[in-house]
Amino acid sequence: MGWLLNFVYALLLVAASPLIGWRMLRHRRYRRGWRERLFGLLPPRSDFNRPLVWLHAVSVGEVLLLPTLTRRLASQQPDLQFLVTTSTDTGFDVARDKLAGCRITWMPLDFTWAVRAALRRVRPDLVLLVELELWPNLIRGVGDAGIPLTLVNARLSERSFRGYRRLRRLVAPLLNRCTRIAAQSGEYARRFVQLGADSSRVHVTGSIKFDGVQTDRRNPHTRAIRAAFGWPEGVPVFVAGSTQSPEEEAAIDAWRAARRSHPDLLLVLVPRHRERFENVATLLKVRGVPFRRRSQLGTAPASADGVPPVLLVDTIGELSAVWGLADIAYVGGSLTAGRGGQNMLEPAAFGAAVLFGPHTENFRASVQLLLSNDAAAVIRSALDLADHLGRLLDDPCERERMGKRARQLVGDQQGATARTVELLSPLLTASHSDRRAA
Repeated sequence: MGWLLNFVYALLLVAASPLIGWRMLRHRRYRRGWRERLFGLLPPRSDFNRPLVWLHAVSVGEVLLLPTLTRRLASQQPDLQFLVTTSTDTGFDVARDKLAGCRITWMPLDFTWAVRAALRRVRPDLVLLVELELWPNLIRGVGDAGIPLTLVNARLSERSFRGYRRLRRLVAPLLNRCTRIAAQSGEYARRFVQLGADSSRVHVTGSIKFDGVQTDRRNPHTRAIRAAFGWPEGVPVFVAGSTQSPEEEAAIDAWRAARRSHPDLLLVLVPRHRERFENVATLLKVRGVPFRRRSQLGTAPASADGVPPVLLVDTIGELSAVWGLADIAYVGGSLTAGRGGQNMLEPAAFGAAVLFGPHTENFRASVQLLLSNDAAAVIRSALDLADHLGRLLDDPCERERMGKRARQLVGDQQGATARTVELLSPLLTASHSDRRAA
């Protein structure tokens, strides 16, 4: 099986090589990490002198779960050390920024030689894969090395479930090589079992995302961003975050329509992908919208005189704090089919009135929780977004009630990190004891 997977991966790599080469020529960041990715040259175990946990988070969203989890693990077992791998350049940069004290590197591609080399070098006491990372050679290699492996904050969207169900005979053995599967919800847990996971391995721990969100609008990062923008307190702010085309246009149209009745309304646009920052800046210029770019503001407080009413956040890793500015929040990746939505818990935790589109398949549990408690609203089109924005601005009491319900719901759901660490503690203790005995 390993050689067949290597062959398939090699074909995919060859097919993608023109795009990879073009990106490497244009952007220096795409040249990083290839010795780790192709050959598994991760930091050797000699760099670590205490029990070691290897955590893999594919990109930014998963990386942002790790500060909460690693802090809790370290508080339970202070002698732990952490190696964090990620697969994207944005994830790598955010991990270096957010995970002080952890060693950050690149995840090897799932070739057998890269996986084996990485495991020989790192020899971790525990491997944690965040959310859903079913790489066959990695999972087999970890199991063959006798290292406990757990899927943490595991989720399985309806779309992913349908795809994996067609490969159930291949997926079930992989799931049963996982020592534990810590699922975000009962629905996700049932899907893992339906794919063939032994029910004794599957546990419902809840979503760590509830624990990792900030709830205080006056936290230092949010306050610093507001000061850098030069925006005063008390002025209504509409944040459209994690947006993809054509959501920026919809947000601009909604903001312009609302400004007829609320001329002091401010707009923040946070595109999902850095590759689109320039495109969105061009869109704003073409539409004649006065704006500033976050990357040009720095950290020094700005004067409120002459500050444009629109801010384009063209930086990575600041969306979590930017949500704290929002009176009304639109969560992108949800207006058109095939994208699955983005994390709506962060603006909800701040008490913003949360809006998102109908295509939120990757966040069903969060959506159901918010909608069933009237703590969010679904918009169906660009016109619908403008209508909801206008009505919430016209009715501040309803806007505040909606935000308070959302914030309370997030608080009620917290505790997943503690349950996850409780599930992992016996594995760490047993693994470390086995290695000392060896």
